[in-house]
Amino acid sequence: MSDISTDSRPVPLPTPDTQEWFDRIDAGELTVPRCRACAEFFLYPRSCCPRCGAREVDLVPAAGTGTVASFVVNQRAPAGFAPPYVLALVELAEGPLLMGHVVTDAPDALEVDAAVRVAFEQRGERRVVRFEPTGSVA
Repeated sequence: MSDISTDSRPVPLPTPDTQEWFDRIDAGELTVPRCRACAEFFLYPRSCCPRCGAREVDLVPAAGTGTVASFVVNQRAPAGFAPPYVLALVELAEGPLLMGHVVTDAPDALEVDAAVRVAFEQRGERRVVRFEPTGSVA
């Protein structure tokens, strides 16, 4: 895997609705919002449930595992990232989809439905979510 300086890589800017979610990521914990009224898991974090509109939402610990639902291998990575750069839509074990970078030495071997696990990357004072394959693709 190519590893380059993370100084120039972007970090998320939390909103009032996402602040706690990003604070937990900074602490090395992936959580998923869940509605207390209908028990629906969802992403992105927000103050009300997109399914039933209830305002009773909790952040619950996520398993940290999922499968690749879709991905693209960018041969021209964005500034601060080394190509090839894999950007994937990952279906978390809890059900919601989360987009993130999949770190692998074999991007051409990655497939839809590949199992991945969450990893955290430190970027300055923040951490960001990324994924790593759990199977033979590494």
